[in-house]
Amino acid sequence: MRFRYGTDIGLRRDENQDAVRCEYFGHNILAVVCDGMGGERAGKEASHIAIDEFFQRFSDGYSENLTEDEIRKLLISSISAANSVIHTRARMDFKNFGMGTTCVAAFVTADTAFVANVGDSRAYLITDTGLYSITTDHNVASLLYEQGKITEEEMAVHPQKHMLTRAVGVEKTVLTDTFTLTYEDKINLLLCSDGLSGYCSDDEIYDVLSQTDFDTAAEALIQLALNKGGRDNVTVAIIGD
Repeated sequence: MRFRYGTDIGLRRDENQDAVRCEYFGHNILAVVCDGMGGERAGKEASHIAIDEFFQRFSDGYSENLTEDEIRKLLISSISAANSVIHTRARMDFKNFGMGTTCVAAFVTADTAFVANVGDSRAYLITDTGLYSITTDHNVASLLYEQGKITEEEMAVHPQKHMLTRAVGVEKTVLTDTFTLTYEDKINLLLCSDGLSGYCSDDEIYDVLSQTDFDTAAEALIQLALNKGGRDNVTVAIIGD
């Protein structure tokens, strides 16, 4: 297995509040993408705190003997650790009020992928036939769609599609979604911030992935977002064989 990742400030923002990190754990891979939010510098600080705390907690708790359920719980506790640190930091300084971040993480082994997310940064499964979202966005537009109040088409352009209903660090505790995917041969995953998924369709993203070699796919996806206007920071991580 291998990974490639990248991040870009985009064409409209003054700073990059996204963060990304990928590391090997033996033959396994842990990848995390965060998209910060808050006042001046607070979003950037939140996303980087989340990455650091997540990897520290996961590293401290990981061993090759963990069961699938224990890995899933370790992902949850790693996000919770990040949540606690960010929430405390925000309470200590009024300038950091509203400080928080999204977080999507994937731990990928030879036959199982474990995904966890809070917010609207996404994890996708890349297949031979298309791109399939694993995660569900935690934002107002998605909530209204789940409640049957708007259509899927209305959700895509809803004015509150960037208003989060869950984020790391905003509340004292955070609810994390988890997903477990098993496979026999191989798996290919894409993690991204909404700087990509919010401005590029799944079909556009898949077209780039299917026409680009693995080593340059992350750069190509970032360029796709820039070509669409680059209105936000854009961050991607790709895991595959």
